[in-house]
Amino acid sequence: MRSGVLSWGAATIALVASGAVNSADLKPAVKVPPVLWSWTGGYFGAHVGGGYGRTSFSDPYGPSIYGDVVDTPVFLQGGQIGYNWQKANWVIGVEVDASGAASDGTNTCFAVSGSVVSATCNASPNVFVTGTGRLGYAFGSQGHTLAYLKGGVAWQHNQGDVVNNDEFRSEDHPDGLASQNATHFEYGRFGGTIGAGVEQALTPAWSVGLEYDYLWFGGPGVATPPTVQLPLATVPANITHLSSSYHIGKIALNYHFGADPRTPGWFDTPLQAATPPVSALPTAFTQGWSLESGTRFWLSRGRFQWNHGGEVTGSDLESRITYHNLDGISGELFERVDSPWGIFLKGNIGMGRFNNGNTNDEDWGADTFAYSNTTSGQTNGRFTYYTADAGYDFLRGTAFKVGGFMGWTYYGQKSDTTGCAQIASSPPCHQAVGGKVVVGSQDTDWNALRIGLSAETVLLDRWRVSADVAYLPWTDFQGRDNHLRRPLTTFENQRGGGGGGVQVEGVLSYFLTNNFSVGVGARYWAMWTSRHSKELDTRSETEDSSPVTAAPNPANYRMERWGTFLQASYKFD
Repeated sequence: MRSGVLSWGAATIALVASGAVNSADLKPAVKVPPVLWSWTGGYFGAHVGGGYGRTSFSDPYGPSIYGDVVDTPVFLQGGQIGYNWQKANWVIGVEVDASGAASDGTNTCFAVSGSVVSATCNASPNVFVTGTGRLGYAFGSQGHTLAYLKGGVAWQHNQGDVVNNDEFRSEDHPDGLASQNATHFEYGRFGGTIGAGVEQALTPAWSVGLEYDYLWFGGPGVATPPTVQLPLATVPANITHLSSSYHIGKIALNYHFGADPRTPGWFDTPLQAATPPVSALPTAFTQGWSLESGTRFWLSRGRFQWNHGGEVTGSDLESRITYHNLDGISGELFERVDSPWGIFLKGNIGMGRFNNGNTNDEDWGADTFAYSNTTSGQTNGRFTYYTADAGYDFLRGTAFKVGGFMGWTYYGQKSDTTGCAQIASSPPCHQAVGGKVVVGSQDTDWNALRIGLSAETVLLDRWRVSADVAYLPWTDFQGRDNHLRRPLTTFENQRGGGGGGVQVEGVLSYFLTNNFSVGVGARYWAMWTSRHSKELDTRSETEDSSPVTAAPNPANYRMERWGTFLQASYKFD
């Protein structure tokens, strides 16, 4: 499912290729010589993008019970420079781009046995560079739309840590029972990339592109720290080999050399305009007020993870709960209001449910086991969300608009945990996974600031493509984890801040009438807190007893939700 989340660029190419304009319907608005256009020439520009990545760690100790793959959501921004050659409608080109990235991910690794203390692997890629060739085809009556495929070499810089989890630390042994706790890695590595996209010439000087890229890399051998095995013995250091891959969606804005950047768009001024693509462009963006309102159905999968640090040193992990495969469906309403001055307001609000998924509850360094992992089911899941943005279109015409925005986003999720099956070590479980007895629950609430770029343009007759990329520079998280079937009922009150996130969305829509459209899109959301967040642990024996509160402990939290959606909307001009 993940590989399709950001592949709307490739779908756009197929629909553009199949949506040739009916030449019988072409009627020039003004009988003037057409403006000749060619993609030949040099260009440079900037881009923003985001999506899903993963870094895999090979296990030198044998097949793992769980883990070894670290999810790494990515937001990136950077620039590109390239050159195109056009012959007839075919366009070939070369391009180099470089991006700085914000990314962070963590997961269990080297969990081969309940008698061996496993580790936590972190990965944070922060630089990407690609050099690619492009092969494209220009569409439309004047060839202003370019659909293309690309491929070439890529380079990334990745860094992270391999950190042993709780190695039976105590006041008598504050450093644990192993000679080394962690190793750090940092490397650059060449790999490959393929991609697809569509680029629309807005004016002779400016074009906007929407693109999907897949990147893959090998990695170096990284030393693992020695760890502890029961009965107390040291497992010596070894070597793990890394590999990584990424699915990225981008919005790119390009300036073409040799053109006057002040030239208006082709559809803005009839005296300068070429023949419009259709006699009456149904998706034309008016110069006055407009309102678009619609609904979406989002089929998505979710994930939530929280990590609870050690009480002695704060650097080693004592427990982790991961909720994954939370498949759900939601309905939402969305609106966008555009003003005559380029200022716009947009947002959406939705709610959904899920009744499946899995939970892995991991613990380290207890008296009777080195590593414990229990798996449970999920039920009664529900989630709500909204975004609200205000922005300004700094490039706009009757067939396109490109703007920046700032806003707010919220995501809340609740679910119950059922059943218990032990897959590492042997503490008692209460029932089989999928049973009806609720053994726990988790509530999460995320709030975050959004800063981003949106682009929207008409492709041929009645087709429109739009995309949003938002970076979340700050997040606020509040949650509560409930363990209900223990001798001592446990409530963890969770709080986290800082961190970051990324939200990416792309939509391809078709206008059935001049105002009513249907479309298909894809969306990826991810948020995470800083590694210095806190957790307040509160315990109560019965509902009538007074709670006992422990001191705050180090903790961090992260979430993802991604999927595809169908939408229908109506535009009031």
